[in-house]
Amino acid sequence: MSKTITCIWQGTANELQSLSDAQTNWLKAAKFEGKAGELLAIPSENGDIDQYVFGLGERGKSHPMVTGLAAAQLKDGEFDLKGDFDNPNIAALGFRLGGYQFTDFKKSENKVSLGSAEGADKSEVALMAEAAELARDLINRPANDLGPDNYETAIREFAKKHGADVRSIVGDDLLAQNYPMIHAVGRASAQAPRLLDFTWGKEDAPKVTLVGKGVIFDSGGLDIKPAASMLLMKKDMGGSANVLGLAHAIMSAKLNVRLRVLIPVVENAISGSAFRPGDILPSRNGMTVEIGNTDAEGRLVLADALTLADEESPEIVIDMATLTGAARVAVGTELAALFSNDDDFASQIMAEGVPASDPLWRLPLWDNYDEMLASPIADVNHISAGGFGGAITAALFLRRFVKKAKSWSHMDMMAWADKPRPGRPLGGTEQGQRAAYLALKKRFG
Repeated sequence: MSKTITCIWQGTANELQSLSDAQTNWLKAAKFEGKAGELLAIPSENGDIDQYVFGLGERGKSHPMVTGLAAAQLKDGEFDLKGDFDNPNIAALGFRLGGYQFTDFKKSENKVSLGSAEGADKSEVALMAEAAELARDLINRPANDLGPDNYETAIREFAKKHGADVRSIVGDDLLAQNYPMIHAVGRASAQAPRLLDFTWGKEDAPKVTLVGKGVIFDSGGLDIKPAASMLLMKKDMGGSANVLGLAHAIMSAKLNVRLRVLIPVVENAISGSAFRPGDILPSRNGMTVEIGNTDAEGRLVLADALTLADEESPEIVIDMATLTGAARVAVGTELAALFSNDDDFASQIMAEGVPASDPLWRLPLWDNYDEMLASPIADVNHISAGGFGGAITAALFLRRFVKKAKSWSHMDMMAWADKPRPGRPLGGTEQGQRAAYLALKKRFG
């Protein structure tokens, strides 16, 4: 049986009309004020605990998913939320995601779940929660459990569940079908590189294509990372995990789009066949690319996939990637960096992101920095010569492979909560997907 959590704004504790005099006195004795994260059990007359009060904090200043702090404090059970929420859907979502745990390898008896939330659209909350949990589950899986073979299986099962048509191009077939950079990045691994490609929706609907970086582990290649920098590299497929979450939301909501999802899946490993600094690689669009550093592999696999996406002249292309440390320096870990050639769509994504607890910050596609990618022996170097503006130059490199799409947006994200936050426990996390989904829903819903 569900227990009730009454959520109140700071300074309104006296408005709880449903409580008995004894319960009101209990509230006063505990000095409950409704501060953000404040949770108090309210005993019934027989001493049972079947309801709680929770503080939302100051109205207008509180975190959108502050309710996640309640779920993080509770031990077990199903809970109904009541309250005058600014955004009931996000309040409900915050509670559900605040109780998220990754339990594939460690059992937990603590299971907090959401029953209902006052004013919330249950189906909308469910699809956004499922999208986030899908991304979190994939990112949290270690690379020995989610190599290219298993990741393909997971993507195929996901696509089949939604009735999407899926194909893959694996190993040397990538060369035969002109995806040379995906092949080069992944060929050193014991598991072959591949490109997963699935479509969904009516053929005559507006084309929306999602591209996700699926580097299941990044050693840095021959430009090997130091040990400390490798510890989180299982999350280097976080862009593709978020793309799958976004795809789940789009398909579950049945948006009027012709959806295509492209995920290059590789491991950036080291062996005798590893690609090298100074190599010159061909690309799908014919451009030659000088390799400045093998630890900047993500933009190479994205470039071939973006070229394929662009060939259909889609209305919208969105790519997501854990691409650069420079983006983390610029905006930190809580924000995804957004680049776009479409001012209107970028503004809409950002406007949707903040109230949905999925914030992004737009950085410029600064044309003057394009010359930093010049190569004396190839059409382009895939990294810049200097140490500044690395997120921008990475985005400028990707822009060279998008020519026909009406709208292109690139998200450079952490995909990892480096400390617990409201609605986000430590570990793999969603970024960009909710903001993009809500923006797409307004356009194609």
